[in-house]
Amino acid sequence: MRYFVAAADETSFTRAAAGLHVAQQSLSQQITVLERILGTKLFDRDGRGARLTAAGEVFLPEARAVLDRAEEAVATLARAVRGEIGTLRLAFLASTANYLLPPVVRAARDQLPGLTLSTAEVSIAELVDGVRAGRFDAAFTRPPLVDDLAGRTLITEQVCAVLPDGHPLADRAGLTLSDLAGEPWVLTPRASWEPWHRKYDADFAAAGFTPRVVQRAVTVQGLLGLVAAGVGVTRLARSAHSLRRTGVVFVPLAGDSARTEMVWRPGHRSSALGDLAGVVTALAAATDLTGSG
Repeated sequence: MRYFVAAADETSFTRAAAGLHVAQQSLSQQITVLERILGTKLFDRDGRGARLTAAGEVFLPEARAVLDRAEEAVATLARAVRGEIGTLRLAFLASTANYLLPPVVRAARDQLPGLTLSTAEVSIAELVDGVRAGRFDAAFTRPPLVDDLAGRTLITEQVCAVLPDGHPLADRAGLTLSDLAGEPWVLTPRASWEPWHRKYDADFAAAGFTPRVVQRAVTVQGLLGLVAAGVGVTRLARSAHSLRRTGVVFVPLAGDSARTEMVWRPGHRSSALGDLAGVVTALAAATDLTGSG
């Protein structure tokens, strides 16, 4: 088909062959094969050159379109290999999605316009299971504290004691975890993610007490509501303040910090995933992502 278009443009098999750097006999044979496949003559040949037949005139724009589309296909493949296009399935831990999802998706759309993202807000158990099973290509989460996922820290932020308005400790500039030893606590259910609760147990033990848990809530919003109602106190990353700005007070806990990570399955080979990780890492370095909520 490329030989046909070249011959049509040059109106000469000789000039077309020279331009394509092939033997004239080879070009002539290939066009003959094409005519046989199509069941019609495409050129009238005489001593003055090669003129398109009526069928050739009809076929020429179609042939050009096919060749253009083939070049587009090759260019698209090259962009996919470079990671500039493709599809990534991303999971966001529900408690961080409010401030993390918008800037991550916006940056990816701006800097990787050919990349299609699908997103889901999920619990930590769903997130880890989905990455392990390949349902998600990557996830944005608090450290899952498992050893079979790869990760990159994006954010490190202050952890705070969350107290109801009017609490005797609410006007303090800072607290230690041991300052809250006698308080009623509201926490997430242990079954929500056992690795996190083992870490909590160790932190409370290091502070010298076992918390008196009076109620549990599945979501961060639920915990904040219980604190605002005066049921108890809890401990959350500072960014959780974007989920509730009334009825609660956040007081920094000395020496306590929380990380947010991008995690993926080790061995996941995807240039698109690598490009996204680069974009998100640069975004986190340049922006206070916890303020996006």
